[in-house]
Amino acid sequence: MNAPPPHAGAVAPTGASAARALRYLIRTPLLLWHVFVHLPLVLLLITLPTARIPWGEETLEHRTIRAWSAGLMRIFGFRLRRIGTPLAGATLFVANHVSWVDIEILHSQRMMGFVAKREIAGWPVVGWLAARGHTIFHSRGSTESLGGVLHEMLSRLRAGRSVGVFPEGGTRGGREIGPFHARIFMAAVEAGVPVQPVALRYGERGDAQAVVAFQGRESFFANFLRLLGEPGRLAEVHFLTPIGPGEADGRRRIAELARQRIVEAMAG
Repeated sequence: MNAPPPHAGAVAPTGASAARALRYLIRTPLLLWHVFVHLPLVLLLITLPTARIPWGEETLEHRTIRAWSAGLMRIFGFRLRRIGTPLAGATLFVANHVSWVDIEILHSQRMMGFVAKREIAGWPVVGWLAARGHTIFHSRGSTESLGGVLHEMLSRLRAGRSVGVFPEGGTRGGREIGPFHARIFMAAVEAGVPVQPVALRYGERGDAQAVVAFQGRESFFANFLRLLGEPGRLAEVHFLTPIGPGEADGRRRIAELARQRIVEAMAG
């Protein structure tokens, strides 16, 4: 077999760098337009009295936010595919956690107020959007903060609104799904609302989980810029069989069952 020419090993990296540069060249103007032109229009629409106008099972406000989130993900090259149907009405949605894009992916499919770490509030654009999207910010490690979060979750669920949580409590590099913290399910138990597990898979059969996830000590800004230059890929949102009120005995069993359904969906 003939040996490859000496320069063959340099072709792929050079080609990959050129492709990444081209993606930045195309996507950066689209991102700026989406933030500085589309976003002000979204804010105008959701602050007008017409924001509460019904649109199917949603309001104009929720439809507008979902459309903006879907557009942002398309700019980053994600092809969105939904499997299953999100429940209407008060629901606790629980999903595996990979990266900051999880919130935007979920918001593109169903409007929900997320429980997220307080640090997100300081992230450029995303933090501000999270606050506008009714995010419940939590200070990790603070019992007092968790008590306040559970109280707010219970209040929203009883008012017929939906809440989204990542029960792992953090990201794990995209290579595994950690144990689910059972206490976060208390609000669903007390409110008597269903819990719907959601599996987030990036790439074909989830082969890009580690690519989308934060790399080591990678900051939000570094991850944001890196993903902006990544090749386009599939993003699947699997809305799984809900766990109805009374179906599982106690919050710990609900947490185990929700995790089990997500793990099975990830295995495909």
